[in-house]
Amino acid sequence: SSFRRDDLIPHPGKPAIALFFHPIRYQAAQMISRRLAAIATVVCASSVSAFAPTQQPGSVRIANTELNMFGGLKGAFANDDDLGKPQNAGLTGGPKVNENVSINGKPVNAVVGQKISQVAASARVKIPYSCKNGDCGTCVVKINGRNQKACQATVPNGKCQISVN
Repeated sequence: SSFRRDDLIPHPGKPAIALFFHPIRYQAAQMISRRLAAIATVVCASSVSAFAPTQQPGSVRIANTELNMFGGLKGAFANDDDLGKPQNAGLTGGPKVNENVSINGKPVNAVVGQKISQVAASARVKIPYSCKNGDCGTCVVKINGRNQKACQATVPNGKCQISVN
């Protein structure tokens, strides 16, 4: 059976999709769409049960806010001895702050080991730079009376007086 020119013209009572498909292919497409609809119904029904609270027969129901969708993964690594005790991911004890730092007599907050150039920038003190590598020497400042390059020197422990020319 071949397509005729009349098949391209819509007829009353004939579905529009049937105009472009062979009748046997149209029936196969209908059957596939029914199967997909049935599968989608089963999947939706099973996923709804994943969000339902679980309750044992004869037990008292306790309000619970956890989703039971991934309940099987809750204890997945519970018996792994290689992991050890969980550690705090943050800084232990926090950064070591040196409160005895001053730039041109102005007290500033600084962390021990922080570069002098960063401390001066946070205090809004301008230091001239050319290379920022310590090669040129334009960033020389006095730290506790000694000439040092601000782009390479760091905040020491204890009292620190920085003088910018």
